[in-house]
Amino acid sequence: MSTTRKIIRIDEDLCTGCGECIPNCLEGALQIIDDKARLVSDLFCDGLGACIGHCPEGAMTIEEREAEPYDERAVMAEIVKQGPNVIAAHLTHLLEHGADDFVAEAVAYLEENGIPVPEEKKAAPAPSPCGCAGANAPASLGAPVVGPAPAGPSGGPGRLGNWPIQINLVPAWAPYLEGADVLIAADCVPAAMPGFHQELLDGKVLLIGCPKFDDLAAYRQKLANIFRENDIKSVTVAIMVVPCCAGLDQVVKQAIADSGREIPLSERVIDFRDQPV
Repeated sequence: MSTTRKIIRIDEDLCTGCGECIPNCLEGALQIIDDKARLVSDLFCDGLGACIGHCPEGAMTIEEREAEPYDERAVMAEIVKQGPNVIAAHLTHLLEHGADDFVAEAVAYLEENGIPVPEEKKAAPAPSPCGCAGANAPASLGAPVVGPAPAGPSGGPGRLGNWPIQINLVPAWAPYLEGADVLIAADCVPAAMPGFHQELLDGKVLLIGCPKFDDLAAYRQKLANIFRENDIKSVTVAIMVVPCCAGLDQVVKQAIADSGREIPLSERVIDFRDQPV
């Protein structure tokens, strides 16, 4: 019986059939057929989007449509054939997306069939002692933290209200993106700026990345999808004063243009030499 749910959509005009998505769909829902990536089974697509960040052409998105319900037990029957490393990777994927019900089904399948369960994958990780909302999976998060917040381990109030935060890991359909003020920060910024949480992050959704070591073309495609699929209120880019950071600002501008949206953009340049020692 079909139901309306989130599932992968492949734009055939953009897809080049490169196959980069295939290894990242552990569930086996994708195949290359006639030189294009195809979704061969609704039953195997969990709709969590692990394949999206690995498509260099931006051909993959999440849509809501009538589809057969995802079948975790059918997936596990195929996963176990690939060995313990793939089992662990699949469970990690589910845990990172807060899919606790699927994790429970997967573990039950393994136990019923006498297959060892990776010890650390038997349940979702417990919330961090700091009580920070960002320690939980995306499905359990509310709006970004604004105003007084619980003190973190260092004694200062934390403002992180979303998880994951790495650009490559954030699904374009993550619910916390809709209507958000977004802070896109080079990943050195939080370490170099003592007041990062209070001065920059307060009330914003955080996305981080490294413009020197990561693929800027992939960032551009991912951010364009995020801007296109959500009503983003504003974007702030925070970069370091060092030359290698400048690329992030350019990529964000290009992604906004690619999305066809008009989104207010501001920039903050952090100089670690100005920080108190």
